[in-house]
Amino acid sequence: MHNWARYLIFFQYIGKKYSGAVKVPPHQLRRKGVQDHLEEAIRRLKPLNPVSLSVSSRTDTGVNALSNSAHFDLQRKNDKPPFTEDILVEALNFHLIEEQIRITRAHRVPDDFHARFRAQSRTYVYRIALGVSHHSLLPLTERDLCWNLRNKELDVGAMREAAALLVGTQDFSSFRAVSSDMHFKSPVKTLDVASVQPGSSFVQAHFHREIPFWELTFTSRSFLYKQVRRMTGALVAVGRGQISVPQLQEILEARDSLAYPQGLAAPAQGLFLTRVDYRETDLQLSQQTSEEQIISSGISED
Repeated sequence: MHNWARYLIFFQYIGKKYSGAVKVPPHQLRRKGVQDHLEEAIRRLKPLNPVSLSVSSRTDTGVNALSNSAHFDLQRKNDKPPFTEDILVEALNFHLIEEQIRITRAHRVPDDFHARFRAQSRTYVYRIALGVSHHSLLPLTERDLCWNLRNKELDVGAMREAAALLVGTQDFSSFRAVSSDMHFKSPVKTLDVASVQPGSSFVQAHFHREIPFWELTFTSRSFLYKQVRRMTGALVAVGRGQISVPQLQEILEARDSLAYPQGLAAPAQGLFLTRVDYRETDLQLSQQTSEEQIISSGISED
């Protein structure tokens, strides 16, 4: 069908307003998920087919994203050709204007492409502000976008030593929170990156005092439920002197979620999904499709 297309979209959002990235069951509609709003925006383009979005990364309530991704199919009525990628981004953002969600780019992809299963890696960054006794002392632009600690310093050397223990292929059961599907997913993951680096405030050059920021970065093909927040909490505990590097190793080697100390996990608001990477070859359309003249008549909804 010449008016049918599959798209991969990349999108960002501030997590505080939403019940995570994926859609919320109808009986839990206190706050919608980001997916609910994205699907409503797609429906307002009035496609012929039912709207169903497949999100690559299931971030939790309060977690932010600078670049999550999802795919969906769209068939336009009246034999109109598929939207161009730029027009699709413009049209969806028009319908998301009231939300803290924005589409950053779109790609028309092969019919068998899957945003979740074709992802090669995902990168999360956790932002920490030091020497902040109360959130009101932060710049307004940082409210709910970092973990503000009273500590003026962290033992970064010990944190980096502990982070190195997490890199590689191993059983991360101790860093997995209990969930309904935990018995169906392997706890063995390959963590490619676990780094601790200096960060900065979004308005560092314009604020009246300097606040030290640190960023913890984690990259893997996939993560377990709340794994990043639990790894972050453990590394910060090492930096605070609450647990030692050998104790963190013991937690890891226990391979038991109950071995993880209660109350240690980092809060959601400092966590950002920053990248979802794909192979370029997986994004490429067939020669026949790529040679089609895809001409959009605009963002008309009729």
